[in-house]
Amino acid sequence: MKRSDNNLTLGLSSCPNDTFIFFGLLHGRVDLPCSFSYCMADVEDLNRKILEESLDCSKVSHHLYGQVTDKYIMLRAGHALGRGCGPLLLARKPAGIMDNTKSSIAVPGRHTTAALLLHLFFPDHKNLVEMNFSKIPEAIARGDVDGGVIIHESRFTYQALDLVCIQDLGQWWESETGLPIPLGGIAARRSLGTNMLRKIDSAIRASIEYAYENPDDTIRFVKRHAQEMSCSIMHKHIALYVNQFTLDIGREGEKALEYLLELGRQKGVFPGKKKKGLPVVLPASV
Repeated sequence: MKRSDNNLTLGLSSCPNDTFIFFGLLHGRVDLPCSFSYCMADVEDLNRKILEESLDCSKVSHHLYGQVTDKYIMLRAGHALGRGCGPLLLARKPAGIMDNTKSSIAVPGRHTTAALLLHLFFPDHKNLVEMNFSKIPEAIARGDVDGGVIIHESRFTYQALDLVCIQDLGQWWESETGLPIPLGGIAARRSLGTNMLRKIDSAIRASIEYAYENPDDTIRFVKRHAQEMSCSIMHKHIALYVNQFTLDIGREGEKALEYLLELGRQKGVFPGKKKKGLPVVLPASV
């Protein structure tokens, strides 16, 4: 995608929460500060594009954001962050996987927050197997891997494969920190400037509000990209991952994200120290 001064490149995933969030913005239902050329991809592919600095604005994992904080800033709207919505560590049987640091565990991408949470929970484990999030449950069931960390709608369907949850990593995070679990958000180039960043943030918030107010209009776009997902799972997905933190991350959400990034720096996952005076999240307008 080529960028011009009046056209920004935007990345989003095909997951129901993202298509729900961005429908109004992509279809002219809200006022926009510029035009957008968008690409739709798996979140790990979007993570790589931001790491390569090939997109102006994109949904990314909060884990990946720790690698690019000098070039990108998190907007206030559009976050997947909350309680009871974290990744799940699954296996075929309830014991064994945590006793072997060499057990193979599938993750939905090295830069996903799921992979970071697994590292924080099981720091001695090294044998990660990267694969698309949608393939992980069946890979565990077939025995291709000893276990796996699932995200998105897989949390609603894994029981059908007779898999067991070894650890709810979101629940573990909440019990350890008392904070909601930060999963992903919208990162935008700092070089766009505060004025443009605020306008983009406002447009995303307006798009979310439009989706809530016009569900019938929005849901057709969501269904088109939900592949073979049932309507009930699609609605559960949106209800879980689109919440008050999605409209605005708020101070509690900012605190959760800052703590996740600080833990990552302490563990050597992210480079260097936090630069003084460099905000992690776009400051709220006064």
